[in-house]
Amino acid sequence: MFYLAVALGAYLIGSFPSGYLIGRARGVDLRRAGSGNIGATNALRVLGKKWGYLCFALDIGKGALAVWLAKLVAAPVFGLDPTGAALLAAIGALLGHTFPVWLGFKGGKGIATSGGIALALFPPIVFCLSILSWMIAFLAFRIVSIASLAATTVLGVTLIVLARLGRAEPAVAAIGVAMTVLVFWLHRGNISRLAQGTEPRFEKRRKS
Repeated sequence: MFYLAVALGAYLIGSFPSGYLIGRARGVDLRRAGSGNIGATNALRVLGKKWGYLCFALDIGKGALAVWLAKLVAAPVFGLDPTGAALLAAIGALLGHTFPVWLGFKGGKGIATSGGIALALFPPIVFCLSILSWMIAFLAFRIVSIASLAATTVLGVTLIVLARLGRAEPAVAAIGVAMTVLVFWLHRGNISRLAQGTEPRFEKRRKS
């Protein structure tokens, strides 16, 4: 029952619709603007840098918060295994973000929230390499989906390597791989557009 409560609590934290609420506060429904996604990328495109970065910070924060609360609060209070509670929280938070009950189970694509989960749950090198790979891929291609897929691939591969070396628990690595698979599935439309050469790029604005 306590583990179920942890998973449900993490789901509710993850389901906080940051982008949707920021958009509504600005008079825009992100579900009907841009790509129709409530994630940070669409918020950045539609609402501008300030609001896009705020959305990103909130999305990454709720992923980290759910895992930290499970590991540092719920586990000792309810006598749970900290790793088990953290893993359940990671799953719950990511599912909450991607399938929020408040918006008909249509949420974001999980990149920022996965980053928050990685920050709180995985060894620091996993988070650092994922961020570095995102930046390199984005600077090389100026396409967010390529950068996101590169980052989540590095996340999964790094965790597999660490597990083989005995530096990460197999269950933790399994969750990381599951996150990678879910992110790829959520980006299937982007992958199709990449194959067709129609995926939009982020171009630098020129000063008039």
